Amino acid sequence: MTVVSSSTSGAPISFSGLSSGLNTSEIISALLGVERAPITHLTDEQITLEGQRTQLQSIQSNLTKLTFDAQELGSPTLFNTSQAVTSSEPTRVAAATTAGAAVGGYEVEVTQLANSGQRTFTFKSPAAAETLTIDGKEIEVAAGATIEDLVKAINSDSTATVYAAAVGKEAVVLSTRETGAKAAYIEVADPGGTLVEQAGLAKEGVNAQYTIDGVAGTSASNKLTSAIPGVTLELKALTTTTGPVTVDVQPPGPSVSSIVTQVQAFVTLYNSTIGAINSQLTTKPITGGQSAAELQTGTLFGDFELGSLLNAMRQSIYEPGKELPAEMSSLADIGISTGAPTGNVAPSQGTLEGQLTVNTAQLESAIEANPAGVEKMLQSFSKGFEGLVNVNAGPGGSLEARLTGDTTQTTELSARITNMNEMLAIRQKTLESEFAAMEKVMAQSQSQSAWLNAQLTSMLGSDSSSSSSSKSSSSGG
Repeated sequence: MTVVSSSTSGAPISFSGLSSGLNTSEIISALLGVERAPITHLTDEQITLEGQRTQLQSIQSNLTKLTFDAQELGSPTLFNTSQAVTSSEPTRVAAATTAGAAVGGYEVEVTQLANSGQRTFTFKSPAAAETLTIDGKEIEVAAGATIEDLVKAINSDSTATVYAAAVGKEAVVLSTRETGAKAAYIEVADPGGTLVEQAGLAKEGVNAQYTIDGVAGTSASNKLTSAIPGVTLELKALTTTTGPVTVDVQPPGPSVSSIVTQVQAFVTLYNSTIGAINSQLTTKPITGGQSAAELQTGTLFGDFELGSLLNAMRQSIYEPGKELPAEMSSLADIGISTGAPTGNVAPSQGTLEGQLTVNTAQLESAIEANPAGVEKMLQSFSKGFEGLVNVNAGPGGSLEARLTGDTTQTTELSARITNMNEMLAIRQKTLESEFAAMEKVMAQSQSQSAWLNAQLTSMLGSDSSSSSSSKSSSSGG
């Protein structure tokens, strides 16, 4: 027979078998289940805290990176002055500044590029080792040397005046390492006849020919370092019939493109950071969560401290810096804003979160018109923004205090859970021992009962036999 009932925790208890007829394993399990409930609660609390700590660490890391980008906005090196020079056709005439370039626009025409001188020789492998002399430089040639051996020997010598190129297996072209016209070039002395010049193929080097603003000039090199003061020109191709190449030299000033790039990098990181924080603030906890992922969801929902930080960060974009002129006092004055819509246009999610947009044209115009004002404003913003964020994310800030508190609480919970598990293990052994003792006593009792029943049955049987015998004897007499 099996009887099913239930424990106070709702777990079923089965009574069957053994001496007592009880399923003691299920009884013990049900009793321990009730006592394990506080441990389960503490474990869930620990998992939730660990999730919150992970999310706070991620936010702190993002905010720290954001302060570094804000520091870069206020760096004096961001506004270091330099001169920009541009070419209308850099594939024909490239231009770069050196120092103190003369400001203005220049028209450059190229009618001839500088080239090196060349001589072509027939090659014959020497039967015996010999010495060649090229422009006074001696080249050792071994017996049986190939054309590749000779070319390698010439080109690997950094002091040589020529380069060598093999044409097939029987011809070598020597060219001067420097371009430009020379009265004498590539003089070869070869008594052994390894190199014999091919008549009519010599080609003299020529100088580059050009005009700058109509003034003619020549150069032995295609790189001109003094044609325009402070500018290096590299002649790459002849100018075409479309007209001269225009070279424009700007006045010294900060690099507009570098500043714009740094501002855009800050805005991108700012937007991703507040997006991540907003996501945590608006994610609700899962009711009745069971898994670790569910328990760790929404731990920062509606967090007051983080919400206050976001509001302060948004306000800093428009808040005027101290002792700055009204027309150049905040990021909004250089085209950085939340991009709030106008009219009947519905605001985007990014706008609702306070994400920033950059009006690049307005930013570039502000830098070009008033670089000193932009620099001073960015330095003021950088200092204020860094201080604002570091109150929360910096060393000793509120986030660090919360992380320390979460770590301490998690450690304490871990210790309590460990102690409770140890006590529960002792409790389990105690219950097992008590039930085992009960089963033993009941088994002994049942054994004694069975013996007594057997004795009683035996005695009753003996009495019955004696009575029958007595009756029989009386009848016979």
